[in-house]
Amino acid sequence: MRNTFPLETDRLLLRPWRTSDAVAHREMWVERDPRVPAHRRIDADGRPTVEDIEGWIRSTPQPENLGLLVMELRNSGDVLGYCGLITNHLVPEDEPELAYELLRRAWGQGYATEAAQAVLDWARASGYHRLWSTVRAWNDASLRVLAKLGFVTTDRVEPDEVHGDSLFLTKQL
Repeated sequence: MRNTFPLETDRLLLRPWRTSDAVAHREMWVERDPRVPAHRRIDADGRPTVEDIEGWIRSTPQPENLGLLVMELRNSGDVLGYCGLITNHLVPEDEPELAYELLRRAWGQGYATEAAQAVLDWARASGYHRLWSTVRAWNDASLRVLAKLGFVTTDRVEPDEVHGDSLFLTKQL
């Protein structure tokens, strides 16, 4: 199954990126926990800028079967974050990773679980048999979301004394 976007839930629309989403995406960069590796946070020169992110959006192909989708509220169009499937060279090639991130103002309202469930349903209908997710051990909120979705921890851990160990979780579809 390809090109079935947007995905819809009761409250959310998950759709491809628009350049106008760059402002909200940069806000996520600004809000990231200081334990997140430096290459995923705003650098000393203020990069990425909104313009940098707009360029990334313009140059990134629209998702067909893998990619991150913008998560917005259906009733207002407010961007809350993103959710989707990505490749990760640390997991089997045909088993993508579920990834999501929300703006802080959207935390604690069930949006991550709702969006991720829509992506899981889409992944199952698309023929995927197993998904992965990697989460820093300190990220209790994401671990709770993944537990609600039925992901289980594996024995695999990527140690990182600076940023916190990465845990590998999986879910059979």
